[in-house]
Amino acid sequence: MIGRIAGIILHRARDHVLIDVRGVGYIVHVSERTAASLPPVGQAVALYTDLMVREDLLQLFGFPSMLEKEWHRLLTSVQGVGAKVSLAILGTLGAEGLARSIALGDWASVRKAQGVGPKLAQRVVLELKDKAPSVMALGATFTVDMGMPVVDAADAPVVETVAARPSGAPAAPSDAMLAARATADALSALTNLGYAASEAAQAVAEAQAREPTAQTPALIRAALRLLAPKE
Repeated sequence: MIGRIAGIILHRARDHVLIDVRGVGYIVHVSERTAASLPPVGQAVALYTDLMVREDLLQLFGFPSMLEKEWHRLLTSVQGVGAKVSLAILGTLGAEGLARSIALGDWASVRKAQGVGPKLAQRVVLELKDKAPSVMALGATFTVDMGMPVVDAADAPVVETVAARPSGAPAAPSDAMLAARATADALSALTNLGYAASEAAQAVAEAQAREPTAQTPALIRAALRLLAPKE
């Protein structure tokens, strides 16, 4: 199983990228969102991958984070959702947006992805709604920001120059990583207070949709207000 690809971009397209890894070129299929975020040709890139094996076909699908790869795995477990439809959904919503849509039962947002009809969108939300809380809670433990891959100069003479930082110092957490941590911590706090995982996930998703940059304490308070009995 090929779980990660790191190398130099030889070619970029809207739905795939060709990556040179020590002289071997790998075609990796990606969502339009991921393709748009990749560096230019000649620069280094790293993607988590999922290998699809069929009798007459081998295809690699790439993701910028383990969290998105996990959502791809869950999406393709739904009847009628193949790899390309999964990439279309992730390309439209992203991992965090998909998590919120499923937790909130918002199948109309899933419907916006190309190739997804209303019945399929409803099936995705219905079948994955109970699984969304566990994936949202695991978001902070997945690697969300991989940083630059290490590439030997002899194998890749043209590599992007990264802004200098102290040797061995970790990269600053990305917005996606911070949001994932806040979501996971808020879900943990609410379930520890006795709320069911599904209702906690729905409240956290709604609170985060209203205030995407909210840190854990603010997210918990907002979710608790949503969970409070209505008079």
